[in-house]
Amino acid sequence: MPTIKNIIKHFPNAITLLNLVAGCISIVASFEGQLEIAGLFILIAGVLDFLDGFTARLIKAYTLLGKELDSLSDVVSFGIAPSMILFQLMKQSLGVPHGEGLLDGHWLLAIPFVMAAFSSLRLGIFNIDERQTSSFIGLPTPANAFLIAGLVFGLDSTWSGLYSSITTSSTIIIVIVAIQSFLLVCELPMFSLKLKSLNPKLAYKQLILIGGAIAFIAIFRKASLSFIILWYIFLSVIFYFADKMFKNDNQ
Repeated sequence: MPTIKNIIKHFPNAITLLNLVAGCISIVASFEGQLEIAGLFILIAGVLDFLDGFTARLIKAYTLLGKELDSLSDVVSFGIAPSMILFQLMKQSLGVPHGEGLLDGHWLLAIPFVMAAFSSLRLGIFNIDERQTSSFIGLPTPANAFLIAGLVFGLDSTWSGLYSSITTSSTIIIVIVAIQSFLLVCELPMFSLKLKSLNPKLAYKQLILIGGAIAFIAIFRKASLSFIILWYIFLSVIFYFADKMFKNDNQ
């Protein structure tokens, strides 16, 4: 008979499975053309992804099952779900007739799923890369998914003209897939998003990110999410080269 301790140990796994459910709902919403709902459930999956790790650390409930479930859920929520959003945007941009799709000869519609493949590859690399315990090498899959979700939020905002010019161009969508797929697996160090201290000397990267995020929210409001992720990528590049120059100067 399961003990209370054993039941509590699986709380993080239950949250991880809710992450998976949120990802599945996002995919269904994309199929039904409800792209903003699809983006919303990617955000919900992101919150649940944070909570499962936080809960596991809080109650010290680390399990091999939890690690495997986390990766599998992330493939769905942050790999397939955002790719489905791009699939629908690509379909609209190509003017594919209603009722037709990939298997009717519209082969360009397969391109968004390249990003899903690279998301899976990125998660596999993360699981075996011992360098990524306190920071990241390559763009984390949740951040990549948030950037894509941000595109559909922007379509229903005062900045809809800007976002519409992006999402109605199949060429731009293909470029987005190529760039994001590269960023997922590239050897670019990206700083952790966890704010472990309010000391500016220890957490200046996270504090600069937060400051920029607040500014983007104030300016772009609902359309800010993609800008915040681009800000994170930009800062990671700047800090990488700054740290590299600092190390070279000290040698």
